[in-house]
Amino acid sequence: MVDDIKFTDSSTDIGDETSDKSAKGEKAWYVVNSYSTHEKKVAENLKRRIETMGLENLIFRIIVAETEVPVMKDGVATGKTRMKNLYPGYVFVEMIMSDYAWYVVRNTPGVTGFVGSSGKGTKPFPVPREQIEPVLKRMGMVDDSMYDRYNEGDFVKVIHGPLEGTEGKIIAINKETGQVDVEAIFFGRSTKIEVDFSEIERI
Repeated sequence: MVDDIKFTDSSTDIGDETSDKSAKGEKAWYVVNSYSTHEKKVAENLKRRIETMGLENLIFRIIVAETEVPVMKDGVATGKTRMKNLYPGYVFVEMIMSDYAWYVVRNTPGVTGFVGSSGKGTKPFPVPREQIEPVLKRMGMVDDSMYDRYNEGDFVKVIHGPLEGTEGKIIAINKETGQVDVEAIFFGRSTKIEVDFSEIERI
């Protein structure tokens, strides 16, 4: 859950709001509070504000973390699926935490605040990279910085998909296809399996 995420202190005191739209600082992920069941609406509002206010160089990806789950009736799968919000009441925002971007996001309709902010005019803390990566992978969102954290020979575990729980050693990484070859043991024999990079984590 989001409550388990530890934040890195990078807050600074804020004086007057600024209209400076220049991109200074590094991109990082932040968690925005919203009313439960209103996460998608908040994400849409944020995307519209980015476009209308020209903030493409300050606010980048916006995620409502969802996963597909089977629809059950009387304990039996119906064959239908629905989208389940993994973090109700939260929206993930990748942004450069400038005074202006912070002001725009927290004043977006439906946003009730930032997780990791102590209030009193201080900016929120970013989510550490190693803690946001599992969320991004769950959404199938992979970038080069994630690949750089893995090497051939690393031991990994499949975290979702049909081979969930399988452990093994990376023997090849293909950035172009987003696939990873993993050597795993099945029935006492070494077997090569191919999984999406978004489906693994280091152990």
